[in-house]
Amino acid sequence: MTGVPIPVFIGLTVVLMGGAGWMTGQALARGWKSAWLMLPYGLLLGLADRFFTWSLFQRDLLSPLGFVIDSAVILAMGALAHRFTRARKMVAQYPWLYDRTGLLTWCEKPR
Repeated sequence: MTGVPIPVFIGLTVVLMGGAGWMTGQALARGWKSAWLMLPYGLLLGLADRFFTWSLFQRDLLSPLGFVIDSAVILAMGALAHRFTRARKMVAQYPWLYDRTGLLTWCEKPR
């Protein structure tokens, strides 16, 4: 898949770098920034992930497929965190306007 063993992928990409992506998504949502800003940050975290994979586990540094998969996981976690945090923030900040309808959604209250 990405050229690394599954435990390394789960530990480094999903837990460590995915956690960084999650925190990035939360920070963007708390600052009312667009979810599109997750793209450059997620790609940079993907580069850092490939570097750590290379330096700690002697795997390919320039693996295009590995970079794409790692970055996709990080971006997905960041986008999910952004939406989750934005939904929570909208309902908390504007309780007279919005109701929470799910973990990632909200809707306008009927007038």
